[in-house]
Amino acid sequence: MRPSRLWRAPAVQALLIQLLALLPLAALAIVLDTAGRGLTLLTAALLQGGLALLITWRLGLAPWWRPIQLLFPVGVLAASALGLPPVLYLLPFLFLLALYWSTFRTQVPYYPSHAAVWRAVAAELPPGRALKLVDIGSGLGGMTLHLARARPDCDCLGIELAPLPWLVARLRAVLSGSRARFVRGDYERLDFAHFDMVFAYLSPAAMPALWKKAKTEMRQGSLLISYEFEIPYCEADKTIVTTEGGPPLFVWVI
Repeated sequence: MRPSRLWRAPAVQALLIQLLALLPLAALAIVLDTAGRGLTLLTAALLQGGLALLITWRLGLAPWWRPIQLLFPVGVLAASALGLPPVLYLLPFLFLLALYWSTFRTQVPYYPSHAAVWRAVAAELPPGRALKLVDIGSGLGGMTLHLARARPDCDCLGIELAPLPWLVARLRAVLSGSRARFVRGDYERLDFAHFDMVFAYLSPAAMPALWKKAKTEMRQGSLLISYEFEIPYCEADKTIVTTEGGPPLFVWVI
């Protein structure tokens, strides 16, 4: 990753905010210590978390970073107090890394869809001709596997960047004898011109760039379908409610 992109990554910014919040806290601790009134570690952790939350809010990072920033110093303090072997922290870290991989850069966490969404997407596909379909950020492969079953005449591809979900999807396809294909990679490097339908369940942060890519590359009459997340300032051609009270499905005809 280029240095300019690294500094723009929200996770890197969040870490820098914690370091920035540490500076006034250190100054306060020195002043209080000089006056004979030191800070307890818990009070210091809460103050640092509060400062980090305020900076995060002022800089306009996504709202879910605020509780993370508030609780991060307390979490570090609690973890150090437990005195657990380092391997007990390493193993969950490696698991989460394999599951989420580059979420810190893409701002697209693991979001699983469900069978009602899969059926609704299959119902939107034009009948009577073979289609090329792709699920970008395919996760554990549920959507792609369902489309391969529902439309055996179609070429169904799932692309996933995180290694663990990709591996699980590949195994599911092999064990079930599915014709669905799964590749590990970044959908941003995929040419959408090869597909009649692109399905996405990403995040609000990814939608403007996705729309630009779709408009540039997709053929006229092809479908872009997004679950839950709209494209800003671009009204969908069709909105489908798949489950009562659940997020809608948005369909754009390119």
